[in-house]
Amino acid sequence: MNKLDDLIQKLCPNGVEKKKLLDVAEIVYGYACDAKKYNNEKQGMPLVRIRDVARGYTETYTTEDVPSSYFVQYGDFLVGMDGNFNSRNWIGDTAILCQRTCKISSKDENFYVKNRFLSHILGPVFKKIEKNKPSGTVKHLLAKDINDIYIPIPPLPVQEEIIRILDNFTELIAELTTELTTELASRKKQYEYYSSRLFTDTNSNLVPLSKIAKFVYGYTDKANDFGDTRFIRITDINEQGYLNTQNSKYIMLNDDAKKSLLNKGDLIMARTGATYGKTLYFDSDEQCVYASFLIKIIPDKQKLNNKFYWHFTKTSLYWEQANKLVSNGGQPQFNTPALKQIKIPLPSLEEQQRIVDILDRFDKLCNNISEGLLAEIESRQKQYEYYRDKLLTFKPLEEDK
Repeated sequence: MNKLDDLIQKLCPNGVEKKKLLDVAEIVYGYACDAKKYNNEKQGMPLVRIRDVARGYTETYTTEDVPSSYFVQYGDFLVGMDGNFNSRNWIGDTAILCQRTCKISSKDENFYVKNRFLSHILGPVFKKIEKNKPSGTVKHLLAKDINDIYIPIPPLPVQEEIIRILDNFTELIAELTTELTTELASRKKQYEYYSSRLFTDTNSNLVPLSKIAKFVYGYTDKANDFGDTRFIRITDINEQGYLNTQNSKYIMLNDDAKKSLLNKGDLIMARTGATYGKTLYFDSDEQCVYASFLIKIIPDKQKLNNKFYWHFTKTSLYWEQANKLVSNGGQPQFNTPALKQIKIPLPSLEEQQRIVDILDRFDKLCNNISEGLLAEIESRQKQYEYYRDKLLTFKPLEEDK
């Protein structure tokens, strides 16, 4: 019998009491930040958006004056409230908590639930809530969902031993993630430097996208676990602008859905939510239909190379425009009228292809570097989840049965 078994036998042999999360933790919901004040130039305070929760750091800043009650510090436990309900402890600098994210903190760290224990036990809870939500384009975590959460509260020495065991796994994952992040950040700086030079040194006038492209909204349907056609949603676009290979959803193809079938090389953009403006270059042979919260961008092939535009959407020149054009409200909207106003340099098709070839090489280099580290991180994550599920399964008290 190991130390944890000894502690459980000694301190809670008859089971562990469950308590309502709100009784042992404080919840802070994010601030409705003004999207027009976002920037990627490190001006103002770092801003935690939904896209940042999963990785634990941000590259977005805001110049808005936000009350300190919405600040997050290193180690705070955060949850993204749209999409996959990702959660983790923050590893970045002091930052502002943006709308549709929340912070969960122990009310009494010395008695009930330590923040680290919260992070270990609540991660799978939120994933279960996400799984039980009706399938749709985007799932939303509601305050009611959080209010209804009950968690086991073992004695503090038991919590501390569980934290010690599980932190050994998470620290290794964090080290690997830091290594990956550092390497990718270095490559990204190189990419941004060369892309900025390439897009600004073309000696081309900026042309509104409305003059060189058409725009088509996606198909509305209920996403399912099974079907004959993959259903591409906002959450299926990864940080690099490629298609996620996990958590796929499907529909049954019909005549209406056929109008939204994707071809290899197509461009689709997220038009709403925290990840507005994120653009996918569809590079798959899989039969796919894109959802209605996405817009298909169809460039005039005589004037604009699809891949050239996709690389452009990764530049500060694009994002400075997008952040100014997005609607200012609770749920950011970046629809066709705004998208049409995006201006892009337009050199010859030959010059566009030369730029694409250069930036594709950087992109491939980043992917090759990350593949090995990602495989190791995934392996360690599976080990962590296995032991976490075993360690956090307690015998309930009689009254909890």
